[in-house]
Amino acid sequence: MLYLSMLTDIKNSIWPMLFKFYSCVKPSFKRAILAFINSGFYVLDQSVILYSKISKRVVSLMTNIKRKILVTAALPYANGPLHLGHMVEYIQADIWVRFQKLFGNSCYFVCGDDAHGTPIMLRAEKLQITPEQLIADSHGSHLADLQGFGVGLDNFHTTHSAENRSLATEIYERLLKRGDISKRTIRQAFDPIKNMFLPDRYVKGECPKCQAKDQYGDNCESCGATYGPLDLKNPLSVISGTTPIEKESEHYFFCLDHYEAFLKAWTEKGHLQSEVSKKLGEWFKTGLEQWDISRDGPYFGFEIPNTENKYFYVWLDAPIGYIASFKNLCHRHPSISFEEYWAENSDTELYHFIGKDIVYFHALFWPAILKGSGYRLPNNIFVHGFLTVNGQKMSKSRGTFINAKLYLDHLNPEYLRYYFASKLGSGVDDIDFHAEDFTQRINADLVGKWINIGSRSAGFITKQFLGKLSSHCAEPALYQTFVDKGKYIQSFYEEREYSRAIREIMGLADIANRYIDDKKPWILAKSPATEMEALQVCSMGLNLFRILSIYLKPILPNLAEKIATFLNTELTWESRNTPLLDHPIQPFTPLLQRIELKEVIAMIENSKEDISSLLPLKTTPLQEDPLRETISIDDFAKVDLRIALIVNAEPVEEAHKLLKLTLDIGGDIRTVFAGIKEAYNPDSLIGKHTVMVANLAPRKMRFGLSEGMVLAAGPGGKDLWILEPHTGAHPGMRVK
Repeated sequence: MLYLSMLTDIKNSIWPMLFKFYSCVKPSFKRAILAFINSGFYVLDQSVILYSKISKRVVSLMTNIKRKILVTAALPYANGPLHLGHMVEYIQADIWVRFQKLFGNSCYFVCGDDAHGTPIMLRAEKLQITPEQLIADSHGSHLADLQGFGVGLDNFHTTHSAENRSLATEIYERLLKRGDISKRTIRQAFDPIKNMFLPDRYVKGECPKCQAKDQYGDNCESCGATYGPLDLKNPLSVISGTTPIEKESEHYFFCLDHYEAFLKAWTEKGHLQSEVSKKLGEWFKTGLEQWDISRDGPYFGFEIPNTENKYFYVWLDAPIGYIASFKNLCHRHPSISFEEYWAENSDTELYHFIGKDIVYFHALFWPAILKGSGYRLPNNIFVHGFLTVNGQKMSKSRGTFINAKLYLDHLNPEYLRYYFASKLGSGVDDIDFHAEDFTQRINADLVGKWINIGSRSAGFITKQFLGKLSSHCAEPALYQTFVDKGKYIQSFYEEREYSRAIREIMGLADIANRYIDDKKPWILAKSPATEMEALQVCSMGLNLFRILSIYLKPILPNLAEKIATFLNTELTWESRNTPLLDHPIQPFTPLLQRIELKEVIAMIENSKEDISSLLPLKTTPLQEDPLRETISIDDFAKVDLRIALIVNAEPVEEAHKLLKLTLDIGGDIRTVFAGIKEAYNPDSLIGKHTVMVANLAPRKMRFGLSEGMVLAAGPGGKDLWILEPHTGAHPGMRVK
């Protein structure tokens, strides 16, 4: 309430005078006046808080100056498909962009694939394709999914581009010139089996602060602590399962500590949600540290200029991808000025939509890099929470990890856009996709309330009045009520309070339905004496339906387009001020169908991992291969089964069935000749874990000494499957 009171005082006193003065001055002074307005401030608890996002909106409203806005969404990683968790962000951002365009502002929306890093390199290697082919395939898949959900990007690019290479190099060299780049020798986790330095996320172990198990080497998902991979307790390489060793390498660092005072002030000036700003404040208590921006080869990315086998860390060039995507847009559309949006003194607006898991990179590293390299800073970074499904964390085995394409194969994408909007606010709270709630909300709100107004009003006009609306507005006061509500709905869209906007819109839909129920046009249309009144009631119903459709257009663009065709008019924000009178419409066709809970459940069930693909293609019934004679526990105890890492596998040229396996059982290297040559390509086995009999007496063969036996299932030949333990088992572990 204090905020609202202060803002009202400012609006009623200072700003009107500024705007009056603004209209009289020379153009050369207008930029200075707008800069002053954009730094409009108020004092609260003895702190001066800049509130540019509100002043921007007020400037737009009170001067009718159209805003110039650039919006980005976080770049999806190019090594896998999009899922519904991704779509929370892209739908949230798209709704905001579509509202800005509907309201008449110039607003560009850009994104692209995050295409660099070790995971890309390793996945491409596993698929036996080039990294370039992998990211090209992902790019096409991601773009198809985004378009399927109606995400209206102006440009979808990639960080593996000429623009991004040029910009990353330019920014690095500017920082280097300023003295913001240092270098020193560090000790890193190194996988002796794969002969490569391990990225933070490729080392797992116990959190050094809270002791949570199975945590990555950069931050703890349990307590939120950040650390280095060598700080983990009981670390293991995710790639090979071996314990990493420490190895020295010279690395390059961005001196984030040079920007500590600037960042502390910037993060407290309204550029972030208050809860995000408060969380970031914890980092300043211990002081900011230099940030490692280099990685050793092998690595898929851009090489650092004037270095050997050093590459930019993916988190350096990934956010630069925002600038690169916009620059690519400018190349394709020369009328768009790159400098106008990215110059240090730009008076356009820039907003980033991101998830709460990448706040640190966007709210500390990114503003500092922009500041140091002479680019403009974002006006706001909008942070959202995670998605759960039926109250559970997304999981493939539980059927709560739903890919975007799977959803599109089963259900209307605009159902999900509406459902997410009905839950999204301006905070960072998680939202839940719940099957029953989803079904009920779509059927009750969209079909039962909104679409119902159009369907029940259109029939009479088409059948009895030749498809033309009344020339008279029957309820001007009611119509104006719907128009006036636009001011509130507009403010809710602007502040990303979509759930509140929907509550207002559905409240209006209830009023429209009650109006039609009270007037009963189906009865009025039966009598010649009252049929004209029926026309007026149904025309009024369709005019109210049109206003609601305008308000829902940012959320449901495809439906809005169909409704515009049906009503034979454009759905613009300004057009809601005037009712359609004596206006022809098209015959009404069903716009939306009710959904059944079983459809949603079927979609969720189909998202579960198909474990049948993990089973052997053939099984051998016990009748054909009966159990052997019973043994005692003492007999079994004599067999020492151990987890083994397959360090190397190669064919034995003189043998048709044998592969020579080099096995690591926890520091002890063994050679085993296994009869699995017909079933496996040797290269596909390297890096896998299996189970071996470790205390089997060595057997001398003409090819060499076999020092054990690996376990496999199947009748033999091509139908053999070596036993593989779950993730977490590591070489040397005893199988009990």
